[in-house]
Amino acid sequence: MGPQPRSALIGLGAAALAACGPSDQLGDDDAGGASDGRPLTDAGGTGTDGDPLLDDCRALRATVRDFSPTTHVDFEPPSDSDFAYPGLVRAMLGSDGKPVYAPSGATPHTAGPSQFAQWYNDTAGVNQAFTIPLALTESSPGRFTYDSAAFYPLDGMGFGNEGRPHNFHFTTEIHTTFRYEGGEVFNFRGDDDLWLFINEQLAIDLGGLHPELPGSVNLDASAAALGIQTGRVYRMDIFHAERHTDASNFHVETTIDCFIVP
Repeated sequence: MGPQPRSALIGLGAAALAACGPSDQLGDDDAGGASDGRPLTDAGGTGTDGDPLLDDCRALRATVRDFSPTTHVDFEPPSDSDFAYPGLVRAMLGSDGKPVYAPSGATPHTAGPSQFAQWYNDTAGVNQAFTIPLALTESSPGRFTYDSAAFYPLDGMGFGNEGRPHNFHFTTEIHTTFRYEGGEVFNFRGDDDLWLFINEQLAIDLGGLHPELPGSVNLDASAAALGIQTGRVYRMDIFHAERHTDASNFHVETTIDCFIVP
């Protein structure tokens, strides 16, 4: 972000959590489809992850990849493009379950498609991947939140802080599923880039090197565009990037009451 501070709110799957429904396993036709072949589990599935937080809907599993601005031009870029830049990714998730770079070449915020392809894929010598749980709390009845005004999960890890007070250069990737019951909302506020996909469709686009910004999706209002129906289980895929000093905000607030890691 620019010089102004950014409250970190990683509200990533802020949703999460309360009671889970009866267990069953849904295939692609039942749950909106998983084009990359990953299984979809009902929001009450019986599979265990080994982490009690994740097993009882109380957290999301995030893959956080560390980058160094000395080896990747998209992190701490030389230009101070401190504004939102929607349209960096296509409206539909790729067949590999990753966002697809939309522009044909470079933009004021990105070097191009080959560099972007490394953001959410393990790349030797370019990034280092770590897995962390993001605990969710019920901030008020029926509303679940992950809130951090200092989201630095990789301080002292990976390539290290590189002379800065925090490690500011990383991406966050989350894959989960939830049952759409009707009336749910998902709100995010943070920086830098954030893309939220529901049923493989882009639901929130906060791309670009920008100060803290809000984004929101009302699932009922967007149901037709997202292709979702009540009572069915759908994928949610979240992609975030922290690419520029000097703050890292990540806040999520949602009324979705249970997330299950696929």
